[in-house]
Amino acid sequence: MSVTANSQLPLSVSNNVEAIGTSPSALPELSSELVFTQDFLGRYLSFYWQEAEQELSNEQVVGNLVSETFGPVETNLYLERVERIIESLVPEKFECLFGYEQKFFRFELIVSPILPPKGNATTVLVMGRQIEAARNEARTNFQHEEATSQSIVVPSVKSKKLLTKIAHNIRRTLDLDTIWQQTVDSLGEALNLSQCIICPYENDISQMQVVAEYRQPNVRSMLGKELAIANDAGFRQAVETLEPVIVEQNHYSNFQQSLLVVATCYQDKPNGLISLQQCVRGEPSLDNHPRIWTAAEIELVRELADQVGTAIAHATLYKELEEARQQAEEASRLKSEFLANTSHELRTPLNGMLGFLKLILEGMADDPEEQHEFIEEAYRSALHLLNIINDILDIAKIEAGKMELELSSVKLDEIFSVVEDFTRTQAEQKNLSLDIQKPDTADEIIVHGNYQRLLQVMLNLIGNALKFTNEGGVTISADVVRKKISFQNQEFPGIVKVRVADTGIGVSLDKQDKLFQSFNQVDGSRTRQYGGTGLGLTISQKLVEAMGGTVNFYSMGEGLGSTVTFTVPLYQEPVMASAPTAADSLDLMS
Repeated sequence: MSVTANSQLPLSVSNNVEAIGTSPSALPELSSELVFTQDFLGRYLSFYWQEAEQELSNEQVVGNLVSETFGPVETNLYLERVERIIESLVPEKFECLFGYEQKFFRFELIVSPILPPKGNATTVLVMGRQIEAARNEARTNFQHEEATSQSIVVPSVKSKKLLTKIAHNIRRTLDLDTIWQQTVDSLGEALNLSQCIICPYENDISQMQVVAEYRQPNVRSMLGKELAIANDAGFRQAVETLEPVIVEQNHYSNFQQSLLVVATCYQDKPNGLISLQQCVRGEPSLDNHPRIWTAAEIELVRELADQVGTAIAHATLYKELEEARQQAEEASRLKSEFLANTSHELRTPLNGMLGFLKLILEGMADDPEEQHEFIEEAYRSALHLLNIINDILDIAKIEAGKMELELSSVKLDEIFSVVEDFTRTQAEQKNLSLDIQKPDTADEIIVHGNYQRLLQVMLNLIGNALKFTNEGGVTISADVVRKKISFQNQEFPGIVKVRVADTGIGVSLDKQDKLFQSFNQVDGSRTRQYGGTGLGLTISQKLVEAMGGTVNFYSMGEGLGSTVTFTVPLYQEPVMASAPTAADSLDLMS
């Protein structure tokens, strides 16, 4: 394989050409099978070919044009390359098919500009090594070469018109898929390619995916294929230099593939890669030879890549803005729905408080026991209202980034004891079981967190479990997991994983991703049916994350119960009262 992007070849030979001159006796001294000099018109100035020294002497060739005697099959393409080498003063190495008297010969050539002492270069030195001979019937008229080359060469005027047309079509849309497909289709049809593919590119990625392709019917599709940048020198060079790169691949003796790879870019940053491919199968001949990319084609691809890079950047920005707009509209809708539900939740306990207090004030409860009952109902409504307001304030602080927690050592037994006192009565009122299972340790389990917020998380999760469970019960358990973690530049010996499992209504699989979204209620009708703001799980997640833990939700579907787990760092490793269980070796599995 050879990779060329204005390849820099040694100039030592061409620097000494002045000493060699055009003397035929001097050419064999260069130790090459084929050596000749010629001007920019393709006229031979000196000539030597070791294999055909008797048949093609210096006298027979010198003074003739390459199109009149021994010369390249693709005359126009060859002369364009010679002209480019003279203008750029950069040598090039490439393969070329030559024809002479109905015979064909493939050479590997090194073409170097001859640098005169004064003035501009006008001639080149060509040194060749024969690769193989292809004996096929020649065309009786070399004018066929002109027709063949014209089907491939894109004249400069035509290139500009083509570039303008393609760029105009691309700029008319902001849809990325359309831009990608129009690019490969336009290049494939204009340059008569075997295949043309395009891949989006981002910095620091190792894999690219083919998102659009143009191909001939006999070429295998690459659409959707993953390409590794590290394994392709042409891709790497195109991304690094932002210049077109020519890659020639000889897979088999009867199959060759010539590639032109170019990176699309915006503000000097690559955002895509285009690969133009020309495949040749079978033995080389006049009609079957590797593609030689012309200067006009390379320039066309380069300019189009710049246009495509800009179009990709604009389309990507538009897509991001559209997604941001949709997210903002969705967030606004969810907040409006949340406020509507919350206003209902606020009015319900407030109306209860006012109703019971009004009955007392109007003397509707003369019996002291009845008055006490009304006051208790008003008090419970007030507590319910306070919880709702606290939830709203908490989520507001979290959204504003002002939730600050002071972390210290907390005894897990104290948390569990308070939780049981708060929730046992609620479970008994609904005829539900409440089972609390603590790790079997010889000493206390101490975690690293905030006591008040840990209690809030536990009450939120257990309160939800009891609220949405009508039969069965709720189980609260904790396990010690020995796995060192780091949080806020501190290292802890492990974590405690707390599980709250219920036999309640569960959540369908397609709605579980909404559980942790702020202001997003999985089912507004259920929220109104069971009460509450629907913020408990979201608030619990944010609080646990602020203490260095994680929250996960599991449910097999509606009617199949739910399990919520959360973790908190272990302040110190407890002494286990029994042999380690399987849970000790688990990381964060449910």
